[in-house]
Amino acid sequence: MKLGLRNPAAKTIFYAILLVWSLAVLYPLAWTLLDALKNNAQFLANAPWALPKLPLLWSNFSYVWDKYNFDAYFVNSLVITAGSTALGLLLSASTAYVLARYSFKGSGLLYLFYIASMMVPFVLALIPLFFLLNSLHLINTWFGLILVYASSVLAFGVFVLVGFFKSLPKELEESAVIDGASYYGTFFRIMLPLSQPGLVTVAIINVLNIWNEYVVGTVLINDPKQYTLPVEIGVLQAEMQYRTEWGPLFAALLITIIPVLVVYILFQRKIASGITAGAVK
Repeated sequence: MKLGLRNPAAKTIFYAILLVWSLAVLYPLAWTLLDALKNNAQFLANAPWALPKLPLLWSNFSYVWDKYNFDAYFVNSLVITAGSTALGLLLSASTAYVLARYSFKGSGLLYLFYIASMMVPFVLALIPLFFLLNSLHLINTWFGLILVYASSVLAFGVFVLVGFFKSLPKELEESAVIDGASYYGTFFRIMLPLSQPGLVTVAIINVLNIWNEYVVGTVLINDPKQYTLPVEIGVLQAEMQYRTEWGPLFAALLITIIPVLVVYILFQRKIASGITAGAVK
């Protein structure tokens, strides 16, 4: 990518800003890793900022994973994130396709409604959502949380995917109709595969947001067996600070962070290119 900075001084300032920004992002991660390798005595010695002493306690990770059943919470987060992302992607793609390819009375207003909903904090709907899910007996269930998360990412998906569907040639749909394809066949077999860059972008961002979500999970899940990783981290933080198990707590934080960090590193180019392409188209 060309930055368009020909002045050497401007380039130097630009890269210096990037360096400072990178350090600001990487330092908390490095500090978390170092503290995850310490024992309680090092924290009690008022040395939270010091380097860990040998031997490094990699056992803190296995300790948290085994003693606090992190494998179960990891599965909870994995299932809920995958289910919410898949359902949200299906709903946003189908909605965006109709809004982009079919003209009907009120379609523009409906699109603006979706866009406007992105500006409303989702936590404002927590109380009515709680009573609604409670009446449907969906509190403390994976399915209930999947429905809520899928609806929370719907507007963003519609916003990104409308641009992709509008860019596709109408001749594709006309050819599909001539060949006898139904509306559903045209959407799933032709239009959906062609919008893959936008789908990948929306899916990755949804995964990052849903995996790290804490507030909604805390309100709608009160059964410890159904906790997601962020909710369990909050519980551990409250418990471990009174038992001075800071090393295992930081290890638990890293276990939660690493999956989304890997996903972001692997797909960061697709995120940037997908959003840009959808905006331009």
